[in-house]
Amino acid sequence: MYDYLIVGSGLYGGTCARELTDAGKKVLVIDKRPNIAGNVYTEDIEGIHVHKYGAHIFHTNNKTVWDYVQRFATFNRFTNSPVANYKGELYSMPFNMYTFNKMWGVVTPEEAAAKIEEQRQEIKGEPKNLEEQAISLVGRDIFEKLVKGYTEKQWGRDCKDLPAFIIKRLPVRLTFDNNYFNALYQGIPIGGYTKMVEKMLDGIEVKTGVDYLSDRDHWNSVADKIIYTGPIDAFFEYRLGYLEYRSVHFETEVLGKPNFQGNAAVNYTDRETPWTRIIEHKWFQYGKDDEGNDLPKTVISREYSSEWKPGDEPYYPVNDEKNGVLYQKYKELSDQEQNVIFGGRLGEYKYYDMDKTIEAALEKSRELM
Repeated sequence: MYDYLIVGSGLYGGTCARELTDAGKKVLVIDKRPNIAGNVYTEDIEGIHVHKYGAHIFHTNNKTVWDYVQRFATFNRFTNSPVANYKGELYSMPFNMYTFNKMWGVVTPEEAAAKIEEQRQEIKGEPKNLEEQAISLVGRDIFEKLVKGYTEKQWGRDCKDLPAFIIKRLPVRLTFDNNYFNALYQGIPIGGYTKMVEKMLDGIEVKTGVDYLSDRDHWNSVADKIIYTGPIDAFFEYRLGYLEYRSVHFETEVLGKPNFQGNAAVNYTDRETPWTRIIEHKWFQYGKDDEGNDLPKTVISREYSSEWKPGDEPYYPVNDEKNGVLYQKYKELSDQEQNVIFGGRLGEYKYYDMDKTIEAALEKSRELM
């Protein structure tokens, strides 16, 4: 008999497993996928750690979390500096002086600020939708080239039909700083995320390829308590209806050349290009393998955003009012479960950055000890 059955071996499940095991609890981890590590899973192709479920760049201002992950991996000093491609025009992201110089030819921060202020005047009063919110923050030109098409592909809806709160904060820097994350600590684990999670789960019993929901009576019988990190609506057999997600799918290919785009991430911001971005995975590790050797080939993934339907991989919760109300109803049901703890992105129907996932799991583990 186990003290805890943990359903899901991603960062939330892995952190809980490590902490509870170290506190003397007997823990079993199961995962529906054939591999551990959830959405941060990386697989080795041609010496490159390929982020199978999309780019994951660890960043945090929380020293406790940073010190914690250092126990399981050494991180490189990768800095996320994406490039935006609008019909062949390349712009620096996030919006900074390089972007404004390319867009308007301005040279000084004062000129850039004046141009943005001039274009913001188009919106009077409180912005009523995402389009108005974006223009009120960065002006019409940047909205049209760098926000509109990308956002509409991401959400599958016109910007006029999206709520303003989605884009409340657009990073605008009047400096030549293209470090996307304004975080004190940032990097990629050397050896890949799968290796990091393997170390996190070292000495803990793990079973992969196991679907908890298809045999829950059996799995409920093997442990006193369950930490469940799957979709909360699936746990309750969708009895109140489906929560909505945006899904993502990837087309990944190996190319017989050392360099495809010269950057880890290039966003395609026009509406006509069907993919939202292309990831070139080798640049997360500076084009080298783990021994520091140059890599003769490269691996790219084209990323497509799509409407989620049952059977698809759920990625981003659609945090609008309708889904918020439905989630609260499921939350009330979950609160009645005596021996089940719901956690993580799917269990709480909440978008978590990696550091926030670990922080939440550490807090929950302390509560349970």
